Amino acid sequence: MANKLKITLVKSTIGAKPKHRKTIEALGLRKIRQTVEKLDNPQMRGMIDKVSHMVEVEEI
Repeated sequence: MANKLKITLVKSTIGAKPKHRKTIEALGLRKIRQTVEKLDNPQMRGMIDKVSHMVEVEEI
């Protein structure tokens, strides 16, 4: 496992379920193509799994 993950929002949250919107917000993403770096841990992996259709993930 890598130490960090690079998470990029690739799909809009318009029309998404409220839980998915909150998850995207909790990841620190606001705009399409915005990228954040987060530590790789089970909590982040779970959040990413919930919104995997809206984000791209790259291990750093």
